[in-house]
Amino acid sequence: MRSMTGYGRGDAAKDGFKFTVELNSINRKQSDISINLPKELIELEPRIRDEINAHLSRGRINVLVGFHRSNAKAEEQVELDMALAKAYHRAIQKLQKEIKLNGSLTLDAILRAPGVMKLAESTVDAEGVWPHVEAALRKAIGGLVKMREKEGKFLTNDLAERLGLLTAGLELIRQTAPEIAKRYREQLHARIKEAGLDVSLDDERLVKEVVFFADRCDISEEITRLSSHLNQFRDCLKSNEPVGRTLDFLAQEMGREINTIGSKANAAEISQQVVKMKAELEKIREQIQNIE
Repeated sequence: MRSMTGYGRGDAAKDGFKFTVELNSINRKQSDISINLPKELIELEPRIRDEINAHLSRGRINVLVGFHRSNAKAEEQVELDMALAKAYHRAIQKLQKEIKLNGSLTLDAILRAPGVMKLAESTVDAEGVWPHVEAALRKAIGGLVKMREKEGKFLTNDLAERLGLLTAGLELIRQTAPEIAKRYREQLHARIKEAGLDVSLDDERLVKEVVFFADRCDISEEITRLSSHLNQFRDCLKSNEPVGRTLDFLAQEMGREINTIGSKANAAEISQQVVKMKAELEKIREQIQNIE
């Protein structure tokens, strides 16, 4: 099981260029990929998106791709426009003669003139460099996945602990449930006796009332379904596949069963357990929001 939060970085070099890819992700219900690419590599966006989707199924994923030249490569790109430099030189000398202004003409002044020195345009063939961008991307994805898995282990342990609390609460409810009808019959008979009516425990009217009450507050089906949901949830925690959506669904179903148990069971002990289980389930729901 993996979290949806993480960071990864990868790089690769080719022909004096270094390509870097950075990924960071946060939780999101669906897959949402935002890619920031240099204009020279813009055509690689669909390939980058497909590669990410092949490894990550959910989350808001920000992708930053960049490249820069090595120092040696940069030196090769420096161009000196000799003709333009000579033209500046002649023009400045002519100006000096025209306005009869003395002054020294330095090399620095010529080099500072616009266009004399510049970096040559460097073309990058996106198709040709894709294998190297892909290598950097896979390194970044590997780092991101590793961080997600590490955090996923902590989430698994926390969820397993809370799942244990829900299971313990359900077991207490299971043990208490059969006593509810019996206790109601005894309480009903006691109230009748206090009212001065002579009605035996075997009286047909009393038995019918108890049966009706027992049927109305029967929670055996809810206990069975909730137990099944807990087992499925526990199995998901052991899975290496993305289970975030499944866990979210199971949490909703568990909440439905717990609410029904609380509304049907007419017993203080069960109501107390329902309150505790609701609190734990809410914490589980919060954690699930960050699971892939």
